[in-house]
Amino acid sequence: MNNKRCFALDLVDDVKAIAEYEAYHQQVWPEILQSITQAGITDMEIYRAGNRLFMIMTVSETFDAIEKAAADAANAKVQEWETLMGKYQQAIPAALPGEKWTRMNRIFSLASQWKQK
Repeated sequence: MNNKRCFALDLVDDVKAIAEYEAYHQQVWPEILQSITQAGITDMEIYRAGNRLFMIMTVSETFDAIEKAAADAANAKVQEWETLMGKYQQAIPAALPGEKWTRMNRIFSLASQWKQK
């Protein structure tokens, strides 16, 4: 099983807003970190190029995206964080209606290539 997930999202293309967004991510609220790890996400990295973000998550075998979404919807602090971050975020053009972070499909894996040789 591939235990990595990759997502894309755009930020509002404004230098000040991007700086604020990055500042929030230097000290993410403890409740948010707890909700991430409790869901079975063992590592998460976010990269930025211009106003485009890429998030890479490493998840455990027990991770369930539907359960994570339900837990987030029921968690007031997560909803507060999502509302705050939402003012900086915008969906990429390929996003489905109502989707923020859009899951990306892996099209290449060096490790898989070597296994085939």
